Amino acid sequence: MTSSLSPIFTPTVQYWGNSLFAWSAALGLDPNLAATVMQIESCGDPRALSTSGAMGLFQVMPFHFYTTDDPYNPETNAQRGLGYLVRSLERAGGDPRMALAGYNGGIGLIGRAEWTWPAETKRYVYFGGQIYEDARTGQSTSDRLNEWFTQYGAGLCNQAAQRLGLP
Repeated sequence: MTSSLSPIFTPTVQYWGNSLFAWSAALGLDPNLAATVMQIESCGDPRALSTSGAMGLFQVMPFHFYTTDDPYNPETNAQRGLGYLVRSLERAGGDPRMALAGYNGGIGLIGRAEWTWPAETKRYVYFGGQIYEDARTGQSTSDRLNEWFTQYGAGLCNQAAQRLGLP
């Protein structure tokens, strides 16, 4: 485990730093892995909603919530989303890259040949695997995160900054 959140993450993910540490500690996760998922999924926007119906900080699908849950509550969203990440990591034998594939494409994907993965999962692992590696190894910047931001993340991160009241 790490004692600090990597500086590579955007300000909207850094905003959740203390929470990421608390949520990760409760589940035995590296907070930089949790931050990698948050970065790609919502860029820290607690009200994010995808076209497929995934909700909140960790873009959790509706069927992972109890009927009494508020999917947009950050604590609840983190509990459900990071709980799924833990199960993916366990199924992947501790391999974070494979756990990211399971998080995106479903745990059943873990162990299947990568060429059979959907394009979205391949893209998710392409970005997430290297972003996490850059964070884990103490890099001060991440070319892969910058590439993700340019290709996919700018609008998402701008929306997150507006919702969080950040410049």
